Amino acid sequence: MNAALHALRPALSLFLLLSALTGLAYPLLVTALAQTLFPERAAGSLIRDGEQLTGSALIGQPFSSPGHFWSRPSATATQPYNGAASGGSNLGANNRVLVDAAAQRIAALRAADPDNRAPVPVDLVTASASGLDPDISLAAARYQAARVARARGVAPAAVEALIERHARHPWLGFVGEPRVNVLALNRALDALR
Repeated sequence: MNAALHALRPALSLFLLLSALTGLAYPLLVTALAQTLFPERAAGSLIRDGEQLTGSALIGQPFSSPGHFWSRPSATATQPYNGAASGGSNLGANNRVLVDAAAQRIAALRAADPDNRAPVPVDLVTASASGLDPDISLAAARYQAARVARARGVAPAAVEALIERHARHPWLGFVGEPRVNVLALNRALDALR
């Protein structure tokens, strides 16, 4: 028995040491660095209007008004864009539920802007892997520009200029896709009044 304890003691000591380092010290260090170097991002990239919390630049929000840009669909359970339920639908490309949902979304987009005959960008009818994507492609924003301009009674060129002003381009010119944050774009639209 004494030999077994003697052999087990180094393993148990190493287990406790690594648990303290990787489970406590490292997370505390990374959190402290993040809050020091990137305080806004570490706090969730929250957007406020004065004291009123509007949302986060990291989590999508539902918009349904014709005068706003619509977000990418959410796949989160119980309510759209629920950060506590992040996850994709796990529906394959041939799954009838996904195909029917995409068809319904296309029909809704066509009904909201019947004169628009352009192809509907895929990110307006499918959810992202997290179900929380706050961005849409520039193609998706441009697809909606005429509807938004008409609903707000502003010149389409003004809406197009807002899209370009809020466009985020690939990092280093090739990492990622050109995109725009829907909440930021809609806040800029609301400031046009």
